[in-house]
Amino acid sequence: MTASKLDIGRETTLCMSVSARPSNFGTRFHNHLYAALGLDYVYKAFGVQDIAGVVAGIRALGIRGCAVSMPFKEAVIPLLDELDPSAAAIGSVNTIVNTGGHLRAYNTDYTAIQLLIGRHALNPAARVVLCGSGGMGRAVASALRDAGFTRGVIVARNEGAGRDLAERCGWDWQPGTPDVHGGDLLVNVTPIGMAGGAEEHDLAFTPEQIARAGTVFDVVALPSETPLIVEARRQGKPVVTGLEVVALQALEQFVLYTGVRPTDEQVAAAVGFART
Repeated sequence: MTASKLDIGRETTLCMSVSARPSNFGTRFHNHLYAALGLDYVYKAFGVQDIAGVVAGIRALGIRGCAVSMPFKEAVIPLLDELDPSAAAIGSVNTIVNTGGHLRAYNTDYTAIQLLIGRHALNPAARVVLCGSGGMGRAVASALRDAGFTRGVIVARNEGAGRDLAERCGWDWQPGTPDVHGGDLLVNVTPIGMAGGAEEHDLAFTPEQIARAGTVFDVVALPSETPLIVEARRQGKPVVTGLEVVALQALEQFVLYTGVRPTDEQVAAAVGFART
């Protein structure tokens, strides 16, 4: 078996992802590693609307693992058997693992953010300004909170979700756009800058706010160099990219599904393959 060809048979284990707008990154990342490591697995992405039907299918077909993307990260919770602490802490799921019909939910976005906080040596004394309050917003904010970030503001148009997340973290909430003063750590967890979206050429923060920041973090992974990341690099600011998040969370999913942890070199090769 090579990294470019899978030999699928009756014993092949199926993993998958579901979302309203599926991408190829997870499919290519997982399948590349399955082939490179000689694992009899295959991964397929699906665009779906019926999440209850998906969960029933996971049970009925013995699907080993399922990645869950928007808009199903919260809606799927009542359909599952158990929440790992990573999912229970934030009320959002991005990974389902099926063990003999028992469905346990995880949030590897949360795990990835925890790892990136350490990898980039982010300072817990920094004031955080985080735009967004959806499932990924909760994962990022909760990981920062649990890492000791006590000063922050959630910027969200949805007042209910924004206030709830701010209260969970002990931070402030404000509507609309970030205030002119900005923060030390700027985090975009909205679709602003996402390829193919209405705001793909826009900045989540102004150049002036970026200039006053210490670090800029954009969870948007497509493209990996979003307008926000491009502007931050232009100004010489340290950045954390969405590609780092998506690669780390996919790696943690891979380990949950297979019980195998690839080497750093194998992961780098899979990320490179997934991006082409």
